[in-house]
Amino acid sequence: MKANAIGINHVALEVGDIEEAIKFYSDFLNFEVQEKNEMQASIYFGDQFINFIKNDNRQADQKRHVGIAVDNKELVRQTLEHMRVKFLSGSFLDFLDPWGNRIEITTYSKIQYTKADHVLRGMGLGHLKKTEEALAELNAKGLGPTQRDNS
Repeated sequence: MKANAIGINHVALEVGDIEEAIKFYSDFLNFEVQEKNEMQASIYFGDQFINFIKNDNRQADQKRHVGIAVDNKELVRQTLEHMRVKFLSGSFLDFLDPWGNRIEITTYSKIQYTKADHVLRGMGLGHLKKTEEALAELNAKGLGPTQRDNS
């Protein structure tokens, strides 16, 4: 017998400075900061969070990365360009943060990952809807929303 994996509650990113990490990420993302001290901080996106952990000896990621779903990927791209963040080559919106964490930005409406409607409403994002392609992927796995959920 095995436990069922339900989802990812959080990821931890190693950073050199907690305050600088909060500043960097808050320049292009909205989130709520909780549990902050000199060694760690948690930034919440509704019911999930990223935990920043202080590590002065951080090595840059090569392929390992964290994907963050946003409501407006183009706005993030423009903001990061304005911040002079260098994008990594490839077909995705990937970059290294100042501590070498590889981040991939993706559009919520175009991927299978789904937040519950009540969580989206609580985040002020109840207007977000999935594309037909994303819904087809979910439906193919038997995970598509009911008519009531999609209204």
